[in-house]
Amino acid sequence: MARPEQVLVLEPQHELKFRGPFTDVVTATLKLTNPTDRNVCFKVKTTAPRRYCVRPNSGVIDSGTSINVSVMLQPFDYDPNEKSKHKFMVQSVLAPFDMTDMEGVWKEAKPDELMDSKLRCAFEMPLENDKTHESESNKTVLNTSVKAEHSALPKSASASLDDGEVKKIMEECKRLQMEVQRLQEENKQIREDDGLRKRKVTSVASPHSSNTMAMTAMKDEGLSTRVLAFCLLFFVIGAIIGKLVL
Repeated sequence: MARPEQVLVLEPQHELKFRGPFTDVVTATLKLTNPTDRNVCFKVKTTAPRRYCVRPNSGVIDSGTSINVSVMLQPFDYDPNEKSKHKFMVQSVLAPFDMTDMEGVWKEAKPDELMDSKLRCAFEMPLENDKTHESESNKTVLNTSVKAEHSALPKSASASLDDGEVKKIMEECKRLQMEVQRLQEENKQIREDDGLRKRKVTSVASPHSSNTMAMTAMKDEGLSTRVLAFCLLFFVIGAIIGKLVL
């Protein structure tokens, strides 16, 4: 007598695909659906039990519900020239209304009550373009992560300076430098004129000439003080700019 038609709906129906590389465990999912108004007992069997781990490998599917079965292929040395001969079989039987022991159901089930479906196993390796696409995707994710981390870094002190303020300081320093140079030239000219006047005066100095010499000395001293002050100010501003740039 022919076996009854399988009442469970299998997804996929005919073939379990395992996608490499096979250096680690590869899992395929088998979905079992019970569209009937009866509970159904099931078992999952394979021709290579040492190569696969099935969870769950048996159980009861309630009426109108589904269950996902994980089929885990263990790591092995893949040979693309070798075709897989592994097969799986999903066996099922209608559960009695008064079922208390599932193992007892399988022992007492008659051959004409058992239903089964068979599936082949297929091994696939990723194509080269898939590998390239995956590598480019990983690079894109990495670059995005690096940019995000770089943008989160605090700005340096030199980058936080206001360009307008730096420009003003540089212009002020340049102006002070020109002013110091002008004062030095003016002081030099005054000294030359004073030496010329001293050569023209007589050995007997009059009160008027003494007053003139005293005023000249005071003027020279004032100019020298201004030159010294400008030089000191220029040095301080230069040191400040150097620290800001560093």
